[in-house]
Amino acid sequence: MGLISNGTTVFDAGAMSLGGSMTFIKKLTASSSGTLSFVDGGSSVVLDDTYKEYIFTFKNIHISGNNENLQFNMSIDSGSNYNVTKTSTFFRAIQAENNSTNAVGYRTGEDLAQGTGFQDIAYGLDIDNDANGNGFLHLFNPSSTTFVKHFISHFNGSANDGGSNRYSTTYFGSGYGNTTSAVDAIQFKMSSGNIDAGDICLYGVS
Repeated sequence: MGLISNGTTVFDAGAMSLGGSMTFIKKLTASSSGTLSFVDGGSSVVLDDTYKEYIFTFKNIHISGNNENLQFNMSIDSGSNYNVTKTSTFFRAIQAENNSTNAVGYRTGEDLAQGTGFQDIAYGLDIDNDANGNGFLHLFNPSSTTFVKHFISHFNGSANDGGSNRYSTTYFGSGYGNTTSAVDAIQFKMSSGNIDAGDICLYGVS
């Protein structure tokens, strides 16, 4: 038996429908890459009013140097400049492998208050061969010329405190690009060094 609400099927035969679908647009694979950029209209990238929501997924992100931060920024000029003014909030939850530390806390060093620099998605990532990070970034209505551009990020990675201990760390970030110009490009990079390996995929949500 299905569950129907206001004419829309929510559950049917064990399957759940939320009324939308994700369309794959583009995958970029890092290979000691300084930056990975998604620019509307370039290399089959769509980042315009085709969709009101876009999702970037991060899969097996591995860094080139220890204790680095994964970051992003937005552009309103097709990637000529990645410097959109942003206001954001950021916190994390951690659990050490040896159970020495577990905590949840706000991170003032990773938030922005009308800053144009790159926004952290994750920080302090670990370089060990088996270490990696995975997550996603949601960007809402980037082509709007009326509203600011909200984003939400969620990432889990193997982090290092600069010593021998490793942590499972979940990072939560959100905020908005404080511009009413259309955002037409997104760039990802590390705070230093390269994105050694991993995939970043772009989807449109309808």
